[in-house]
Amino acid sequence: MKTKLTPLSKFLIVLAILGGIAYALYKTNLLDVIAPKGKDSKASVVTGQTIRIGVVTWGGYAGGQYFNEGFAASKESRFYKEYGITVEFKLLDDLNDCRNAWKSDNIDLMWATVDAFTTEIKGLEEFEPQIIFQSDWSRGGDAVVVNRTIKNVADLKGKKVAFAEMTPSHTFLLWLLEAGNLLYSDIQPIKVANAIDAADLFKKGQVDAAVVWSPDDADCVAKVNGSKVLQSTKEASFIIADVFVAKKKYVDQHKEALKGLVEGWLKGAAEINSSPQAKQKAAKILALGLQQPEDFCLQAINNARLCTWGDNVNFFNTNSNYSGVTGEAIYNKMAVKFAKTGYPTDKISSWRLVGNSSIISSITLSGPGNEAEKTTSFTAASANMKTAEAISTKRISIAFRFGSSELDENAKYIIDNEFLDIAKSFANSRIRIEGNTDNVGSVAGNKSLSEKRAKAVVAYLVNEHRFDSNRFIVVGNGSDKPIEGNDSEEGRAKNRRTDFELLPQ
Repeated sequence: MKTKLTPLSKFLIVLAILGGIAYALYKTNLLDVIAPKGKDSKASVVTGQTIRIGVVTWGGYAGGQYFNEGFAASKESRFYKEYGITVEFKLLDDLNDCRNAWKSDNIDLMWATVDAFTTEIKGLEEFEPQIIFQSDWSRGGDAVVVNRTIKNVADLKGKKVAFAEMTPSHTFLLWLLEAGNLLYSDIQPIKVANAIDAADLFKKGQVDAAVVWSPDDADCVAKVNGSKVLQSTKEASFIIADVFVAKKKYVDQHKEALKGLVEGWLKGAAEINSSPQAKQKAAKILALGLQQPEDFCLQAINNARLCTWGDNVNFFNTNSNYSGVTGEAIYNKMAVKFAKTGYPTDKISSWRLVGNSSIISSITLSGPGNEAEKTTSFTAASANMKTAEAISTKRISIAFRFGSSELDENAKYIIDNEFLDIAKSFANSRIRIEGNTDNVGSVAGNKSLSEKRAKAVVAYLVNEHRFDSNRFIVVGNGSDKPIEGNDSEEGRAKNRRTDFELLPQ
């Protein structure tokens, strides 16, 4: 005997079947709607796609790769467990391959450095590129190696210098030349495809100096007799900033997913910075993903400052009270530097259109590990630092009233315009400030006056710009170190100067 089903019974049976199918799909993870997991989750992510990120062989991205538990998209990733998103890192060491992948939507985020990005953004403007967070500062990953004929930056004049054009290597070279009172036209630039090629030319003896990556700097010094590292980003610590770039359309459509990505990445960076065990684990992850030895990867991580949430707040200056080096400052400064050397960077997009701080502003991470990096603390200078050979010398004419050591507003403007950025960017270098006079007046009087003037410059930098007073060494040369003859007013004017010198660590 058959039982006739009522319309209500049929409806309930259909509803039960549909519910069972939906549950099965959910359990097999075929639904596109994934709920966020984890008590620390700040992002309410609704996404079914993987965030694909283009990277290079570099240790500064370890925060994200460590938090992802590898390079591949995986449900074992903390990004998935805490934020419900999957992340894939694609190794694209060739710059053009990376950019083409980004343009064609084969990756969603691409690496860049703020400095060199000024040279390529014109060709990307149709995509409305947005810098959404900073991953790291180079801290030893980039270096300038020189042969035995070069003792300081001034000795680079007329020499062959190899570097990868329109890359961070190019940026570092321009900064170093400025710190040493040299122009780009003062050297013989040898442009190569990448820093590895620059190192090869140096080892072959075909150039006098080269801007290279670590560990090629150590390899160059080992293989070229009498050579040395003239300067590296260990001292020039706020010049090369790695960032990640997305299209504006992508940012607008995936804000919550990107919030989860950035927040998790910065958590990972904080853990690596705070824990040797976490750093060692990160090195193992990088060794697998980069196909490099683990000790190489550990050194690569140590050659960078993995940026935290606090570092990013400073980088975007979202609190409007940071006086250090910001992303905007680098972007604007390098646009000017590259334009002066013939590159079309003078009409690029404003930082306001490029630097997108919305993701960082939506995140708050607490605890010491998430704070910004502390400024370098210097011990009191030793006596021999008064005569130690300088890496570079920046000579500036600062006008003082006759017989006075008081800085007027014009003198302060000159210091700010000519030297302040160098002092901030080479943040781990000691600075020797030497006062110099012409030969008018007594020898003793000139020495005393020149020392007072150098001390006035230091006092201004310490009081106005909050530099550590122990960082500075003061010397009063009087008329002992003329750079021109004192037999003309023009020569005497050049000798009345202040020298700003960067010293080796």
